[in-house]
Amino acid sequence: MNQIGKPFVQLITLMVGLLALATALVGVIGLVVYLSYSGVKLPELAPSEPEVKLTAAVEAPKPKALMDVAGIWAAPDWASVDSEPNAESIKYGKELVANTAEYLGPNGKVKKISNGLNCQNCHLQAGTAPLGNNYSAVASTYPKIRARSGQSEDIEKRINDCFERSLNGQPLERNSKEMIAMVDYMKWLGKEVPQGEKPKGVGIYEVPLMDRAADPIKGKTIYEQQCQSCHAADGQGLPKPDGSGYTYPPLWGEHSYNSGAGLFRLSRFAGYVRANMPLGATFENPLISDEEAWDVAAYVNSMDRPSRDLSADWPDISKKPIDHPFGPFSDGFSEEQHKYGPFKPIKEAKAKSE
Repeated sequence: MNQIGKPFVQLITLMVGLLALATALVGVIGLVVYLSYSGVKLPELAPSEPEVKLTAAVEAPKPKALMDVAGIWAAPDWASVDSEPNAESIKYGKELVANTAEYLGPNGKVKKISNGLNCQNCHLQAGTAPLGNNYSAVASTYPKIRARSGQSEDIEKRINDCFERSLNGQPLERNSKEMIAMVDYMKWLGKEVPQGEKPKGVGIYEVPLMDRAADPIKGKTIYEQQCQSCHAADGQGLPKPDGSGYTYPPLWGEHSYNSGAGLFRLSRFAGYVRANMPLGATFENPLISDEEAWDVAAYVNSMDRPSRDLSADWPDISKKPIDHPFGPFSDGFSEEQHKYGPFKPIKEAKAKSE
């Protein structure tokens, strides 16, 4: 009997225990439900994952165009050249501007009078690019008195200035077929520009002056990052395999522009590269900043290049540009400051003296 009763007692005890456990669980669940509905925040069983907020991708700021394209000069339609009585001469003139070295370079098939550069190395797209030193105002403003020579100059004289300075060569004969063709081309480009006027987009961009001097050391870094892939680490450019010129021109050394060229003035070089360099840049989409343009100009123009006798330049020294790098000067600023700046003090002093 005792043996039968013992299992029965154990069964009853187990059932009572399970009942008590179930009652406790019901109580806990009820308490949780009550607290949830009453607004009490329960502790989290595990740390929650940080909330991920989706945000729109931030676009890089677009470069600011250097000039509004509205009203900017554009070259006449090239397809209309054939209607001109001197069409063949105009076409030859364009060819000479675009491929000067092929005809007039060291291995030129017409004459050998220049250093291997092309006119369009400084006058982009054969002299038609806005803010690329274009020829739009040549016909409308020449002849004119130029302070550099102190004399009245015609288009022929201006072209020969480039041959002797930027191309570090010899002048063309004024009545040569080549001179006539280049003048015809430039006059055709500016045929729609009113006499005495300069159209929007002519010349070179005027880079704002800095408060400091341009720095050749900083410029060397910029050159290595932005320029040497085309112009080479030694600045000698990329010669064409056939010896007829350069795919990318040398920026210093014996085959580059000489010390009398316009681009040897820092403001001219800085403005040219600001709007047109490195490859792919335009005035609408510049790729370097104002300061970078000044500094790379300082680096390039600090390098050796051919010299030129400038003793006849600027007979009235008070008319020298503030960045003309050679004395004498009509002010008390040093040759070093006239070359690299800062230029603001020179400009202010010049304005007070006028």
